[in-house]
Amino acid sequence: MTNTAFVPSYPIARARFLAAAKGAGAALDSIPHPGRGPDNGALATDLAWIGPKDAPAVLVMVSATHGVEGHCGSGAQSAWLERNEAALLPAGVAVLMVHAINPHGFAWSRRVNEDNVDLNRNWIDFTAPLPENPGYDALADVIAPSTWDTAQQEAYRAAVAAYTANHGAAALMKAISGGQYRHPGGIFYGGTAPVWSRRTLTAVLQERLGNAAHVGIIDFHTGLGPSGYGEPIVSAPRGSAVADRALARHGLTAIPVGGPESASAELSGDWLGAAPALLPNAEVTGIALEFGTVSTGAVIDALRADAWLHGHGDPMSPEGQAIRARMLAAFYTDSDHWRGMVEGQSLIAARQAVAGLRQAL
Repeated sequence: MTNTAFVPSYPIARARFLAAAKGAGAALDSIPHPGRGPDNGALATDLAWIGPKDAPAVLVMVSATHGVEGHCGSGAQSAWLERNEAALLPAGVAVLMVHAINPHGFAWSRRVNEDNVDLNRNWIDFTAPLPENPGYDALADVIAPSTWDTAQQEAYRAAVAAYTANHGAAALMKAISGGQYRHPGGIFYGGTAPVWSRRTLTAVLQERLGNAAHVGIIDFHTGLGPSGYGEPIVSAPRGSAVADRALARHGLTAIPVGGPESASAELSGDWLGAAPALLPNAEVTGIALEFGTVSTGAVIDALRADAWLHGHGDPMSPEGQAIRARMLAAFYTDSDHWRGMVEGQSLIAARQAVAGLRQAL
């Protein structure tokens, strides 16, 4: 592997990000996480601010919303810093980098947090009735079984085939990945209350962006779509002001989440959709930049294995290490070709966002 900002280790990724941010002259801050990594190392969400504190326009770049996907997002953030893109920022535009908003998932090679909660299904109003997902309910026992053996895998394949035959492939993906709130040991679980990462990100955005009139967001993700391709996904319906601004900045490849063109199913509780309400005095334009890795089936199987491991197995056992490696391979492709595609497209997206913020001033 050539020297690269993309590394398959949370401690090394964190160290590289902090060094790159310091080298770029960023103002740094760290928010300790209460948990520990598999090496018993400290976990934290790190913040880097570049530009005037009172900038009227701010680009926010966030990594590790889905923990293990932080290998991509952290690399994109560090590469932006190491390329000295900060020197190209126009007057009035600042950058806030949120490194590893879900550090537990990043360190443990999990998509979810310390509570098995998917952060992008957690941004709902928990005082209201929870969203229903009858499709997941019907498949829950085979999606996340209590045993992990050949018989269980065959039962899962049969159930998925029957569900697809009766409801279609799109309905299957919505059932599995759209979000569910009844099965704490399952996948794509949204939780029962705002989790640490949600509370932390809410405080960061509201405390740091009080002076901003225009906010752009890039939230880095992996695991959906063709390998190496970065799909800009918008958490707003087509024709809305947010979607129109995203299209203007990022081109016609910017696609509303859950639409027929998107690699992502319609979902509930994502934080990009909630961001405008958190910043009511700012014009917020955000995208999730989703990079493909392996097939959707391989990604789902890795998530199912991970859920079984942390619910019924031993994460530190040889079997646990194998499943962690499987998770990493599902969300991070260890090749210079893939990393080069991610770095180039991430750089383009950041420059597009900065140009859009400059024009908005």
